[in-house]
Amino acid sequence: MFAHNGFIVVLTLFIALLAAIMPMPLGIDSFRPDWVLVVLLYWAMAIPVRVSVGTAWVMGLLLDILLGSLLGVHAIALMVPVFIAAVNCQKIRNFSVWQQALVVGVLSALQHLLVFWLQFVFLDVVFLPAYLYPVVTTVIIWPWAFLLLRNIRRKFQIK
Repeated sequence: MFAHNGFIVVLTLFIALLAAIMPMPLGIDSFRPDWVLVVLLYWAMAIPVRVSVGTAWVMGLLLDILLGSLLGVHAIALMVPVFIAAVNCQKIRNFSVWQQALVVGVLSALQHLLVFWLQFVFLDVVFLPAYLYPVVTTVIIWPWAFLLLRNIRRKFQIK
């Protein structure tokens, strides 16, 4: 992963982890976008051979450790949408950025529902509609994250 400027990919994933744990005011914390998922989905669609399910699993475990959640919950919940994006990368790449944002929204909703379901099975949590608020902000940030990451990929010639 470090050949051909792979360090940049790792750096963007690290920044996404930092954004996922950065403190936010309580009023807007429930709207925190899924930064790790957004960056993983971009790289899984751009370079699916190098960033795919294994990377999602590692990032999910790191996210579990950083958030103090049940180990493996985010790993499983990130693997499924990244797998779907990597398998369908050729189709999704041909969509407009706004259509991609809708696909990312569906994948983000899937990730949140998987996290809820796994926590419900193991920890008996209660579902609240506010649990899906990050899906809206994830859809909103996708076009800008896509453009930023695409510019980074082109500038550093990541293949």
